[in-house]
Amino acid sequence: MTDEVRYIRDGHVARVTIDRPAVLNAVDVKTHTRLGEIWAEIEADPEVRVVVVTGAGERSFCVGADMSADAVEKTGLEYWAGLDPNGFGGLGLRTTLDVPVIARVNGYALGGGMEMVLGCDIVIAADHARFGLTEPRVGRIPLDGGVFQLVRRLPHTQAMGLLLTGRRASAEEMQRMGLVNEVVPAEQLDEAVDRWVADILACAPTSLRAIKQMVQRGSGLSPQDAHKLRTPALMAALDSEDGKEGVLAFQQKRPPVWPGR
Repeated sequence: MTDEVRYIRDGHVARVTIDRPAVLNAVDVKTHTRLGEIWAEIEADPEVRVVVVTGAGERSFCVGADMSADAVEKTGLEYWAGLDPNGFGGLGLRTTLDVPVIARVNGYALGGGMEMVLGCDIVIAADHARFGLTEPRVGRIPLDGGVFQLVRRLPHTQAMGLLLTGRRASAEEMQRMGLVNEVVPAEQLDEAVDRWVADILACAPTSLRAIKQMVQRGSGLSPQDAHKLRTPALMAALDSEDGKEGVLAFQQKRPPVWPGR
């Protein structure tokens, strides 16, 4: 059977592409399962230092669940009972992926696709991209991370304005709200993503893992309580070869070569 998710690791960069352009990269059960396998593989691979997730083609990042697939035969209660704790696509609510994740939004990011965007750390969008948690317009609810992630990422009225209308918002509007880092013409999307990737790779991998783990595990805590956390990645970074290399490279006035440990 054709693998409908492409996963390529190019050096330290993992690229994950939902490859179902005929259905605007909608996710069916098989695709969801494969995505979960890929995230687990990335988590177990110490060579991965940054992830780029996108959709195939030029029209869509992901439009959520495949409404033509078997999953829509479930009732709302049946769907709710079988929710993936990691959220839509295994990413929307994932807290164990300690490397930076970039959403390369090349078109529609709707429903579950928007929930996957909310599971990313950095969002780069083409200027024609459209975002929305559109589930209420088909009698559904953004159960896979959408409701609670959005109200944590945006001001209350902005989040509720999207949640309670199911409307689609432009990339420029989402950038003004603070959800999108950068909006570029479609032909410059890869260039922009590569620039962000390069900036990430210029940083010590152990530092970035520590930062992301601290942010994830400190969510919901006061700054004082979060400051007391001793996460595994933090402790590793404080006594890492990366830390020694960074100081040495600075002293020798050269770019650092990160061991990644």
